[in-house]
Amino acid sequence: MKIIVASDIHGSAYWCEKLLNAYSEENAGKLLLLGDILYHGPRNPLPDGYSPKSVVEMLGPLKDEIICVRGNCDSEVDQMVLPFNISSDYATVYFDGLTLHLSHGHRAEPPMGKGEVYLTGHTHVPLKEKGAFIHLNPGSVSLPKENSRHGYILIDGKNFYFKDFDGNIYDELKI
Repeated sequence: MKIIVASDIHGSAYWCEKLLNAYSEENAGKLLLLGDILYHGPRNPLPDGYSPKSVVEMLGPLKDEIICVRGNCDSEVDQMVLPFNISSDYATVYFDGLTLHLSHGHRAEPPMGKGEVYLTGHTHVPLKEKGAFIHLNPGSVSLPKENSRHGYILIDGKNFYFKDFDGNIYDELKI
């Protein structure tokens, strides 16, 4: 099974549609969302196609395929309207011999073991760091910063591909 990892949709129906098209085209079976789903936040501009209600409607049919953690812009109201759980700051997913720790990235790092993978969003900038654990950030779906691309990470086995919404791989990590 393939997994898509994405963060920081910030209520953009335009970019959410591109994410869901990529999810379908990649034939993924799980969508890991790293927070900031509906609200754009006070420090961000309105993203293209800002329509949080539309984003709720678009993600709803995939509710059984989504694992999501709460971001700093996700409110209690957001948790009430989304049909999947976004109330946890952290989650752990076991996949194909990997341990994946999920967090938006605005809280302290959870305890992690050697070789485990820490997936965060929050900064809107892609990140790939290897140390005692592997830290990856897909950047932002709708509001990339520092001249980065709108994109996501595709996990296929033990391969992590950083991709943009044109389907281009611009970075990768093989474990």
